[in-house]
Parts: sequence; structure tokens; C-alpha cells
Amino acid sequence: MRYLPKSPADREAMLAEIGVPSIESLFETIPAEYQLTRDLNIPRQHSESEVLDCFRAFAANIASGDAAELAAQPAGKLFASFLGAGAYRHYRPVIIDSLVQRGEFLTSYTPYQPEISQGTLQAMFEFQTMICELTGMEIANASMYDGSTGAAESVLMACRVTGRQGAVVARTVHPEYREVMATVTKHQEIPISEVGYIAETGRVDLAALDAAITSETAAVLIQSPNFFGTIEDVAAIAEIAHKKGALLIVAIAEAVSLGIVKAPVEADIVSLEAQSFGVAVGFGGPYCGVIACKEKFLRQMPGRLVGETKDSHGKRGWVLTLSTREQHIRREKATSNICTNQALVALMVTIFMTVYGKQGLQELAAQNLAKAAYLRKALIGSGAKTKFDGTPRFHEFVLTSAVAADAMNAKLLEKQIVGGLALAKWYPELGENATLWCATELTTKVQMDAAAAVCAGVFERELVGAK
Repeated sequence: MRYLPKSPADREAMLAEIGVPSIESLFETIPAEYQLTRDLNIPRQHSESEVLDCFRAFAANIASGDAAELAAQPAGKLFASFLGAGAYRHYRPVIIDSLVQRGEFLTSYTPYQPEISQGTLQAMFEFQTMICELTGMEIANASMYDGSTGAAESVLMACRVTGRQGAVVARTVHPEYREVMATVTKHQEIPISEVGYIAETGRVDLAALDAAITSETAAVLIQSPNFFGTIEDVAAIAEIAHKKGALLIVAIAEAVSLGIVKAPVEADIVSLEAQSFGVAVGFGGPYCGVIACKEKFLRQMPGRLVGETKDSHGKRGWVLTLSTREQHIRREKATSNICTNQALVALMVTIFMTVYGKQGLQELAAQNLAKAAYLRKALIGSGAKTKFDGTPRFHEFVLTSAVAADAMNAKLLEKQIVGGLALAKWYPELGENATLWCATELTTKVQMDAAAAVCAGVFERELVGAK
């Protein structure tokens, strides 16, 4: 159906137009002995990712071109990676690069002249619309730099909305998001206080959060799923924040989670990193940040907003409805100094969401969840332990073992496996043996079993050495 795009309804309409009741009756003049009534004797159809795997296998000089054989290749072929922590490796449909490299998108800059920028403006409008449907918010801007700057800008936005100066930030928010926020707020006279997490669950300590919010707190910032992969109790946190007049900002570093995790509709502002939606993990960027919020906060939203209108002939069109940057208005009135046009990266996200659709995103999220569950079980079987058990999570989890993270990852790297992220740098209380592991739809069973086998061997040697 992909290359013969005629739906059953299309075919019925065409048959009705020519007065034929069915496809079979259309060809009834052909003698029965010459009609093919069975399926064609050809190999089954392959998905786009499977076809690409076959070509990669041929390129790797694997004679069969078998994708499974490719996934099982040891040193010198491919590295298996179990890193996540805010940058996620997902499949990118090939149509994304085919479309974003078209001249009207690739070479266009800020669409100041709507009469010659309708394509770019429409793409931005569609992006905003789908982000609102995804996050449960009422409006969304036409992208920020990335998730970290989006989170920092959300705090500044909350200060403008409430007239307060200060924010309470959960320690379970991505450490680098918190670093960017500290840099942005340092000379803004916006004090930032951090609140810890429950050691057993990995969730925000609600009692400590309640105590940390003061009459000068503009916003509470959390992340869900948080840096440990754990899903926060957004409704309970929203109740605590709103009771004291603060806004709730929910940062989401893994957009795919919204295919299965309930959207944070209780939030006032959502800061989303959309890198997972068709943007390659490319040495830290460029990525695609988003701010979405309730409509009543529209005037304080940074970035740009594209709106729908009609031209002088009554035809549908698009314009920049809101663009409160210092290029457009007085500097002291600007809501942001976000200047670079991220529309091209946002277009990648838009194409990705269009290709997958609602059901596709749900299936993608479910597959990520299943892969992480299998990986977790395999690693536990190898002798490791996991933290924050019994708490809902998406596709990341914290692993602890009897071996230091650096030593474990060195052994994994010998087998062309990039292990979990060592957490001691940001969370020393978890110890030198804690790592953050991630599995996505691109993580294969062969790779997960191989990682578990290496870990089992390391643990066994450690145990023998201890004896």
C-alpha cells in the first residue's frame, strides 16, 4: 500500500464509478485457469529499518546480508550502546533527510516575509499543533535551542508570570539542565534551591518540596521521566506547588515517553526536548527544545508563535503571530534572546510525528518499554542489582554492582559495548558502582544478551577474587 496508495475506500469508489461490483468481476473475462489465486511466491515484505540493516550488512562484507547476523557482529563492526541520559538513539525514517534538504526548507531563514515563507510557516504551525496534542498543553512555541535552554527559559517565564523571583528544582532533573539554569539565572537575581529525592523510589521528596517553597517561589521544576528514568507523581507535585502560588514546570528529556506515559496536563509549563523525534544524536546538537503552556501565559512565552489567518482573498495562510525577541521589540520588553532559527530541526520533528502518527508513537513507546524490561531482567540475571524498584519507569534504570562503574565499562568496551553512564559525578551518594542504562527500539536482543554475559563474567571474577 505504500507504493500503491489506494485505500479500500478508494478502490470501492473507483469500481462504483465504472459500474463494477468487485475486483474479481473486473477480471472475470480472463479464463479461470490463467488467474492467479494464491499469494505471490516472493520473500515477505521488510520494514524500512530492516532494508537498511541488509545494506549495512552487505557493506560490512557479510555475504548473506542478514540483519540478525549484522547485529551479532563483534569487534570492528558496530558498537552496541546503552547510553541515554538526555540523548537517545532512535530510528530516523529516511524521508526526513529527503524533505529537510529541499531548498525551500534548507536555505530559508527567519520567515519575516510571510508572503514568501508559507511553507516554512505552515510546517512550524503543524509542529506547534502536534506538540500541543502530545503534551496536553494549549499552546506551544516554534522551538527553542534544546531541552536545557528550554527548561531555563521556562523558569524565567514563570518569574515574569508570577512577579516572583526564585525557583525550586528537583535534583532528579538532568544535571546538565540544572547547570545551564544556574548559568542563565546567575546574574538575574533568581535564587535556585534544590530538593532531593526519596532513596527508595528515586522520586521527588514531597515533604521536602513542600517545605522548600516560599512566598517568593515562582516555579517548581521537575523532570518526568526523571534522570533516573523514574516517572514522577506530577499530580501530587502540582497540588503542592499551586497551593503556595507557584507554577509547575515539567521538563521531558525523552519525547518518546509521551507515547505511553500520561501527558503532564497538571503542569503550567512543559519544557520538552524533542531530539528523539527524528533528530540524530550528533555530538550534542543541534537539538530541538520546546516550551508549551496554558494559553493564559501566551504573552510571556519566549521564542516565536505561528498563527493561522486568511489573506485578502479569504485563503488560508500563516503568519508570525508572536515574536517577542529583541530583534522585533525593545530589548527590555523581550521575553528571550533565543535568536537562532531552529525551524529546520523542528521540521525533522514534525516529519517524524507525521510518519509515526498517534498509533505509531504508542507502539514505539511500548517497544522501548519492553526492551528496557528485558535488559533489566538480563542484567539482574548476571548478578547486578537495580535501584528504585517498584516505581514506574520508562526505558532507563539505575544499576548497581560489586564492580566500579569505570571498571565495568572498560570490560564492556573491550567487546565493543558502551555500557551505562557512571552516576558518581552528579550523584555521589549512589556510589562509584551506580550506572544509568537505557534501551530503545534499536537495541537488539543479541546486544543485550552480550552485555549481560560480559557483566556476568566480570562479577564472577570479582567474586572469585574476593574469596
